[in-house]
Amino acid sequence: MKASALPRPRTQSSWTIVVQAAAALAAGMGVGRFVYTPILPLMHEQAGLSSALGANLATANFIGYLAGALVGIAAPAVVRSAAALRGSLVVLVLTLALMPVTHDDTAWFGLRLMAGAASALVFVIAVSAMLSRLRAHAHHLVGWAFGGVGAGIALSGLLVVAVQAASTWQAAWWTCAALAALLTALAWPLAPQPEAVSSATAAQAERPRTHRWFLALLASYTFEGIGYIIAGTFLVAAIQQGVNGWLGGGAWIVVGLAALPSCAVWTQLARRWSRPALLLASLTIQAIGIALPALLGGTTPALVSAVLFGATFMGVSTIALSIGSHLQVPRAVALLTTGYSAGQILGPLLATPLLSHGYHQALLLGSAMVVVAAFASAVVCVRFPHHLGPVTTAA
Repeated sequence: MKASALPRPRTQSSWTIVVQAAAALAAGMGVGRFVYTPILPLMHEQAGLSSALGANLATANFIGYLAGALVGIAAPAVVRSAAALRGSLVVLVLTLALMPVTHDDTAWFGLRLMAGAASALVFVIAVSAMLSRLRAHAHHLVGWAFGGVGAGIALSGLLVVAVQAASTWQAAWWTCAALAALLTALAWPLAPQPEAVSSATAAQAERPRTHRWFLALLASYTFEGIGYIIAGTFLVAAIQQGVNGWLGGGAWIVVGLAALPSCAVWTQLARRWSRPALLLASLTIQAIGIALPALLGGTTPALVSAVLFGATFMGVSTIALSIGSHLQVPRAVALLTTGYSAGQILGPLLATPLLSHGYHQALLLGSAMVVVAAFASAVVCVRFPHHLGPVTTAA
């Protein structure tokens, strides 16, 4: 009887960690980072925000995200700090709440810059805590924790749709700041484990030569950063441009709902199929999804686009980072994250010259960048060294 009762508290504990990590990712990424996408059309209409300034504010957020990621690389102690996680969540809530207080372009730029840095630290620390505490548990739990990003996107998108029908862009920011505060409260107990003694140094002498696959993976993930962020920033505005009414904000909710289970699904698929092949498939699907609203008008293409984009953008990250970890290149995850972040800075800059004629050309550019990422991932598939070791999920 005692033996049969032992697993129950362990399962409850693991799901508690999943909920806390999912809440942190929902606040840091789903709301703090991506809520700008559904609010952007409101700011165009009500705050007089130009397309160029909208792209610049997106770029500010991505520069901040890169800076935050680099802090995590340069100061490893930060990644193991519960205080840094909580402080970053508080900063994130404050930056959301302060956006409506001013109409100054420079202040908006600074707030989105700070929000990006805080989002990166939340992501790095929360994922580190989650992986260290769930290492002995089923892989699908990690997938559900990553689904917090999708949950945050869906919840904040739903709030923006509800608010825009009866109120202003300022109310949208304040409502989403309140949502981020609630998620912060849920995530508050999450804490990374103390640093464990690593055997990496002893194994380094026997590290296999895998750099040719890793360089192709790095190129693929960098181009994915360019393409995905163009869609992640301008998809709602592009759909809103072609279809009146609720569809723009509604499509963003669909993106979040599709993203919520996607990482768990891709993790399960990776148990049966090659991860490089899954990366190629997910990038191909994503490229089609991004291009759809630019090529076909109407409700159905918009919703199909939202489903395809939502089902792949977090899955691509999960697969790519696990491949990088498998290849055993030193600091693989940090290098991939840096390339991805650099791509996200380039994306809005490349798209800005195309915005004078609307958002459709920008989406086609984003789709083209993801196609390039897919070609690079095809190189990873060629004679991929599956024998190197067990699957490791990293972020």
